[in-house]
Amino acid sequence: MANLKSQLEVHNKTELSENDFKQILNFINKGNVFERAKILRDRVPYTNDKGEHKTIELINQIHWCQNQFQVTHQVTMEGSYKNRYDVTVLINGLPLVQIELKRRGLELKEAFNQTNRYERHSYWAGHGLFQFIQIFVISNGVNTKYYANSPIKARSFKQTFYWSDVNNKLITQLADFTDVFLEPCHISKMITKYIVSHESDKILMVLRPYQFYAVEAIVERVQTTRKYGYIWHTTGSGKTLTSFKTAQILTNFPKVHKVIFVVDRRDLDYQTTKEFNAFSKGSIDGTNNTNTMVKQMVGDNRLIVTTIQKLNTAISKNRYLSRMETLKEKRIVFIFDECHRSQFGKTHEDIKKFFTGSQMFGFTGTPIFEKNAGKNEYGKRTTTMLFDKKLHQYVITDAIRDENVLKFSIEYISTFKKKDHILDIDVEAIDEAGVMNAPERLNNIADYIITNHNRKTHSREFTSIFAVSSVDTLIEYYKLFHQKKEAGEHNLRLATIFSYQANEDDKDAIGNAFIDDEFESAELSIAAEPQVKYGSQHSRDYLEEFIGHYNKQFSTNYTTKDSQSFYNYYNDVAKRVKHKQIDVLLVVNMFLTGFDSKTLNTLYVDKNLKYHGLIQAYSRTNRILNELKSQGNIVCFRNLKGATDDAISLFSNINAKDEIIMQPYEVYVAKFNQAFIALLQITPTVNSVNDLQDEEKELEFIKAFRELMRLKNVLATFTEFDFSDLSMDEQNFEDYKSKYLDLYDKAKSSHQKEKVSILGDVDFELELIHRDEINVAYILKLLAKLKDSTEEEQEKQKKEIIEIMSGDAQMRSKRELIERFIQENLPHIDDSDNIPEEFENYWSKERLLAIENLSKEENLDVEKLQEVIGNYLFTEKKPLRDEIIGMMNTRPSLKERKTVAERVTDKIIGFVETFINGITGS
Repeated sequence: MANLKSQLEVHNKTELSENDFKQILNFINKGNVFERAKILRDRVPYTNDKGEHKTIELINQIHWCQNQFQVTHQVTMEGSYKNRYDVTVLINGLPLVQIELKRRGLELKEAFNQTNRYERHSYWAGHGLFQFIQIFVISNGVNTKYYANSPIKARSFKQTFYWSDVNNKLITQLADFTDVFLEPCHISKMITKYIVSHESDKILMVLRPYQFYAVEAIVERVQTTRKYGYIWHTTGSGKTLTSFKTAQILTNFPKVHKVIFVVDRRDLDYQTTKEFNAFSKGSIDGTNNTNTMVKQMVGDNRLIVTTIQKLNTAISKNRYLSRMETLKEKRIVFIFDECHRSQFGKTHEDIKKFFTGSQMFGFTGTPIFEKNAGKNEYGKRTTTMLFDKKLHQYVITDAIRDENVLKFSIEYISTFKKKDHILDIDVEAIDEAGVMNAPERLNNIADYIITNHNRKTHSREFTSIFAVSSVDTLIEYYKLFHQKKEAGEHNLRLATIFSYQANEDDKDAIGNAFIDDEFESAELSIAAEPQVKYGSQHSRDYLEEFIGHYNKQFSTNYTTKDSQSFYNYYNDVAKRVKHKQIDVLLVVNMFLTGFDSKTLNTLYVDKNLKYHGLIQAYSRTNRILNELKSQGNIVCFRNLKGATDDAISLFSNINAKDEIIMQPYEVYVAKFNQAFIALLQITPTVNSVNDLQDEEKELEFIKAFRELMRLKNVLATFTEFDFSDLSMDEQNFEDYKSKYLDLYDKAKSSHQKEKVSILGDVDFELELIHRDEINVAYILKLLAKLKDSTEEEQEKQKKEIIEIMSGDAQMRSKRELIERFIQENLPHIDDSDNIPEEFENYWSKERLLAIENLSKEENLDVEKLQEVIGNYLFTEKKPLRDEIIGMMNTRPSLKERKTVAERVTDKIIGFVETFINGITGS
């Protein structure tokens, strides 16, 4: 505390009395990590001994080098438990950067998990100064990464980043990283300029290196020139955050009149406005119509998000011109989103001519080069022709290497048969429309998707898009899927959306530039009579019918009959795909560009794609999420191999193909078999896991089996996967998995008791284990089968049920209770049809008994306990400490509150895991 006081005095060039400093400490000692990040960036008020109102600054954000820097080692803090931190960087006496080091050879994840443990145990102690940490750095000497501090529930190892130089060369060695990233001016600049407070999620986000270099390049361009420029950052690499930070910095430049962020679709207008406001609440008013936008343009709004269509209307319609004329010569910076799409025609030229004082910048994941440029009245035009210099580049190979996006697994499925032999996929007939739309072929493809969808999406943990060549084909596919669903052949949740004007088929999605926007066109055509007929109905009539199915499925009320309802339908579909409520979304072009969903992992393709259209479509699937999502799955029902190679050559280079596309099935089989040999060298038999001598050996086994799980997770998505191809049989895998989960239980138990355990910070990656179909409903079906079996079969089936529960992370907590039901209740049930009802009665009694026991053990108010559990289930957020303390009949002392609250919270979560999670569904 003495150091903090003296550093604040030096930084603020003042002297603080003990009373002054006490007020400052009281003011800053409040709130969580997110709230303290705001306090850090504000001035702190106090009243001095003379009664004068004063403020001090905690960090200089304008002149970021003008702060006081210190480094300290092995700071010890005692909260619930005593922790010693490796290295802390203090800025003006506050701990703003925490560095955790592991010895070479250990996983970075262990350092990451260790920082989480410190957060739980001790960062809140000592006036909570360590909750001011802005950036964590973790290193094992060879690999070094950084990430923003946020509440633990929002942290993910997938959101830790390597630093690199401006050419995307990684800087991973600790010494090199320290020289560059932890240089005082640089780390201070990262904290003051390049951390974004995400208001919606209440988390901090820090820019990745390529985002940093892009923003710096645009800012430098605006400060020193009036020239244009563009940023080539591959799809999925976080363009919205980059553009928001760019816009935020530029709006603070006095010489910049306004910053206009221009998108090319109304849905992206809505989406971007929402995301920008999520970063900074109220930073933008949505422009619902052109008149609103014009008011904002001539008003005080410094940052505006709008569509290129509204912008064009504003400068071409007489009713707006008089107001817009006042902006012609102003220094307006335009940032064009997805500038490969609609910046190549007359609209762009008109905007450029009208705003003579403007400066334009483009963002794209797939630039237009000579090779993929289409033609219009202006001839062939490239991104460089329109936007001049490329200011920064970060291509797909960079993003995959940095683990910022996933690789693609591409499977080509033959769909033709001739004389009972499957033809090679390279047959010329693949491009003949009559053959392509043959009913038998469409039926084969629909059956393939129905059969393999669970495999591709890990039992619907993820979702998919099915891209088809035209609206008439889509209608046929949809009818097929719907008929098969009505016939009980599948239970996939379907949805579709398409435009229905005369030119509604392939445009940008196949890689042609210079297009009108499909969504805008669809919306504008609603009032018009559609020109295209398919069979006896207009395509619009079919869409209206299909939306009717959607309304029935989701209890909604959308229609094509007015533009707002259709637009709302579009947004609702997007939301439900993101929340995994739609399994297969059938589209022609929509959703193949600009749509961002981490929960989408599969693209089925029955259309020709090329160049930027192909990369954009494939890239819907490869957003990083968790360990379970190991790649984006592309299932091609056409031969797109040549087109894929051409696109990779254009946007990366053909030699990088292996970096972008997953290897064939046989390679992963070989890798699995090799990993199995490594496991056998540690534990030759399942029972030898019990004989492992110490935690070091247990850790070796955990890592070896985890590698097997990762490989099996990849293998399971291949259509041809069969356990018989592996040298390890399925039962053996399940037996080892059970032992692996035993060690997880041991590590969890030692962690809760706070024994020092090297297993405590290991990531067991349980998402690779839980299977959605294994739940209580599934176990009840097995119990019915058990009841109806002969005595000889029963023992074997009982063993199988116990093994299934032992091998599933979620079901293990229920194992003891279900075993007791089998032993004590099942023999007294005469009819297997009564098992579900009897089990429900048994489960309800046990659940009430568990609540009663928990309330007695911890002396809790039962009604309040049930309310807290209900809130937890509804919000999926852990109860706050005050909620826990509030239901205690006798409140613990201030010193004990943290420990007691954590213990009770753990028990509540354990109760929910046992009695609630996995009880329903199939």
